[in-house]
Amino acid sequence: MTTMADVARRAGVSTATVSHVLNNTRAVSADTRAAVLAAVEETAYTPNTVARSLATNRTTTLGLVISAISNPYFGDLLSSAESAAAAAGYTLLLVDPHEDPDYERTVVARLHHHRVDGVVLAPSARPAEALEYLARHEVPTVLLDRLSTEGRAAALDQVGSENHDATATLTRHLVEHGHTRIALVAGLDGLTTTEERCAGFGRALDDAGVPRDPALEVSGESATEPARAAMTRLLALPEPPTAVVVGNNSMTIGVIAALRDAGARVPDDVAVVAFDDFAWADLFSPRLTVMAQPFDRIASEAVRLLLRRRSQPEAPLEVLRLPPSFVVRESCGCAR
Repeated sequence: MTTMADVARRAGVSTATVSHVLNNTRAVSADTRAAVLAAVEETAYTPNTVARSLATNRTTTLGLVISAISNPYFGDLLSSAESAAAAAGYTLLLVDPHEDPDYERTVVARLHHHRVDGVVLAPSARPAEALEYLARHEVPTVLLDRLSTEGRAAALDQVGSENHDATATLTRHLVEHGHTRIALVAGLDGLTTTEERCAGFGRALDDAGVPRDPALEVSGESATEPARAAMTRLLALPEPPTAVVVGNNSMTIGVIAALRDAGARVPDDVAVVAFDDFAWADLFSPRLTVMAQPFDRIASEAVRLLLRRRSQPEAPLEVLRLPPSFVVRESCGCAR
């Protein structure tokens, strides 16, 4: 087996220099770096990452715990987080707890057993056991997307979108178009994002003096098919909505499908606005009016906060709520 000493002899440098080149722990000249990398290639040297992690107490791996990976928004977050981690020299290990709190605790324990250097967690509706495990084992942790001030979460760095004012803006936009029968297809019960978006929806109606009808506020469970069923029920009401606010992009797909099935025209019969943009929102006919979350920045800030917490355990907490962008297209009733 090729060793670091073999690489050093081939490159004509010390083993310490080889280590510095491979681990980026000290600046070396461009010529020396090139010689070391050429020697690595010629000798087919593979670093012993297990031994190195035992020596340094670092594995250069980060855990990402995120449910509903099929949701386009979370897919975008995953891609951006992987890029941010790679740029910092880390590998991302992904697990999907499927919104199951018991399994969520299991997967964070598995990541801990794999000696990850930290965990980015988009928590379930009941994350107490997972958060307790991470705190007990002092695993650096950042909450992603679903922010909270309850229990163990209050002691963690967090980053996500601002939800309350953003949803109020979507709702107010429909009121300004003259709608008073406005429905909300909300996300999974218990998620902080759901609670915040519901609160923003209600505040906008109250501020505008529009009466709230509990029959118009339904759960789409953060998924396509439940949202499709929820929209179908809304359309069957004696006085159906003339507009709808949708809580995420997976549910938007279900809502649009239900409207299509019923032969309802958007926005002529029912205007639609939604939280989350996605690559093909611009291809719907009519094109969708949305709140676009800054997933690139959310992901990069999550990685930054985690690496900072790893290197500076006593650093002050940071909770970042980043504003989404209001993208006005035609599904709300605005002119093309």
